[in-house]
Amino acid sequence: MTPVYALALGALAGALAGVPWGFLLLPAAWLLPPNARRAGMLGLLLVLFSILLHPDPWKGRVGERLLLEGPLVRGVLYAREGAIYPRLFPRPEDGWIRVEGRVARPARPRNPGGFDLAGWLRGKGITAVLADARLLAWRPSEGPRAQAAARLAAGLSPPVAGLARALVLGERAALAEAEAFRRAGLGHLLALSGLHVGFLLGFLLILLAPLGRARYPMALLVLAGYLALAGPSPSLVRAALMAGAVLLALFWGRGQPGLLAALVLALAIQLVLAPWALYDLGFRLSYLAVAGLGLFLPPLYRGIQPLAAGVRWVLGGLFATLAAQAAVLPLVLDAFGRVSLLSPLANLLALPLAAVFVPLGFLKLLGLGFLAPGLELTGRALLWVADAFAGAPALTWGAIAPSGFGLYYLALLAILLALWGRLSAPRAAALVLAAALAALLPRALPVLEVWQLDVGEGHATLIRAPGGVEALVDAGPDWAAGRVLRALRALGVDDLDLLVLTHPDRDHAGAAPRILREHPVGAVLTSPHYPEDDPALTLARLMGVPHLVAAYGDRVRLGSLTLEVWHPRAQTPPGDNARSLVVRALWRGRAVLVLGDLPRRFEDGLPALPADVLVASHHGAENGTGQAVLEKARPKVVLIGVGKNPFGHPGPKTLVRIRAQGARVHRTDLEGAIRVRLGPY
Repeated sequence: MTPVYALALGALAGALAGVPWGFLLLPAAWLLPPNARRAGMLGLLLVLFSILLHPDPWKGRVGERLLLEGPLVRGVLYAREGAIYPRLFPRPEDGWIRVEGRVARPARPRNPGGFDLAGWLRGKGITAVLADARLLAWRPSEGPRAQAAARLAAGLSPPVAGLARALVLGERAALAEAEAFRRAGLGHLLALSGLHVGFLLGFLLILLAPLGRARYPMALLVLAGYLALAGPSPSLVRAALMAGAVLLALFWGRGQPGLLAALVLALAIQLVLAPWALYDLGFRLSYLAVAGLGLFLPPLYRGIQPLAAGVRWVLGGLFATLAAQAAVLPLVLDAFGRVSLLSPLANLLALPLAAVFVPLGFLKLLGLGFLAPGLELTGRALLWVADAFAGAPALTWGAIAPSGFGLYYLALLAILLALWGRLSAPRAAALVLAAALAALLPRALPVLEVWQLDVGEGHATLIRAPGGVEALVDAGPDWAAGRVLRALRALGVDDLDLLVLTHPDRDHAGAAPRILREHPVGAVLTSPHYPEDDPALTLARLMGVPHLVAAYGDRVRLGSLTLEVWHPRAQTPPGDNARSLVVRALWRGRAVLVLGDLPRRFEDGLPALPADVLVASHHGAENGTGQAVLEKARPKVVLIGVGKNPFGHPGPKTLVRIRAQGARVHRTDLEGAIRVRLGPY
């Protein structure tokens, strides 16, 4: 093992020391071969020393109310006291701000698919947010970056100006069509990386060719200036470090280093400078994509050498896209839930356009405004490609467990070894098949899964049975629709067989219209008393979604799952809560009882309803989930969907009743989304 690889492995072990059980990696440097051990120890110690040099500036200050000021860059306030993320809605544009708020730790996701603010900030080395923030003053930025953005956008239409700011300066927020690029599989164009650095350096080295070897340090100085102007995003830092290694090697007359050698050297240096970057998704995507190129392309390119030049060019472009995507596929699916199946073709069209657009953008930054028409033309072509491929078929997936990542990369390693001739094709195929079977095995196990989603002071229960049967009982308030939709996508719920609306209160049905618009729903189930002019039912009729009506004693069969309705009756007195549906889901001897907002006075009219899981009535209010229903259900687990509220939910007496029954209580306000898995009897 060469020292540079050992240095990177030691740095990686040091950066991972902060993860759970990561301290077990600290002795890893001693396990390296003797000739590489010193380099490994050096990388480890440098990273640990760097961590000590960057203490948490907010330690011991959580809960304090502070007045802070400083530059706001991409949502992060760089105050004199330290970097912090102010929670301002709407978020102001970059500039100088003065803000007041309370120091708090960033929150973890409370639902599947929720935005991991803590993880996102950790990748930037930021450990605190300014909660309850109030913006007191703001003024626009007048620095070199703002001037460069204005110079770049001059003479361009707004869409192309936004594209130029995104592709040249890394200001993705300026591009309204950013989602189209991501959906088309062109999101990597929006992350400043080796592609952009390659365009810049290629142009510079041609321009400075008369200077001979002196052009290399001059190009390095320009690259450093560009890094300062665009900002140190992880992918751009990685590309700049790799390019710097190549430029210095060429200047010293040592020839161009290999791609993988430059990559691991950049990894070691970047982890020493910013150990927290390891937790940034862009950092991981950038390094893995380049590693995929370096590992997969050589054997693939050897196989196409006998072909005609034009065929080699097309296949080479496709192979490059596939190699990079294979290396990052599970990370992209886990983070974004989809990968365009036509992204190789989209890249084949977009990359030549970007190869013209980005250099023109660099030249326009230098003041060559007469290039605006060319930039406009290529920019519109790029936008057209993104729009054309944004609706292409896609591979969709839910959140991926750590074991899923391990199995995927095990299969990828087998394919890689086979391409390099280190493993026979039959053995590689056997390893890939074994990994696939191990990944599919948990899905084959018969389990009834119940998710009580965190929708604040509202209610949404997802019930999943084997065979892909999925029913959502209530949708939560309207403001939580995004939470529910992201959770459904993260859990791999491609379509809902049934949306049950227990009653029309907004905290139960407010999000239903948006869910109907944005997620496939097989049918909507309500009681006969549900108002026909409700927005959800009106939309369901317009969309052709069947509306089922059920009352006391009715049953609905969904594959292996049966839904029973035990309230309301035909003569139930008026009132949304009084006429709330009570449903029990049955699967192979297991039962889940959802009470909606049923008042306690109606519990005597319920039959015996044994249930493993009971979803408490009315967010655990005192007037629900009484002794009668607890004795009839005898649940082992009680779930309470509740958030911050002025009503005292859940009521102390309700909690006492439930615990006296011997049931475990789980609350979404304390735990976030709750999952219960039930095997068959």
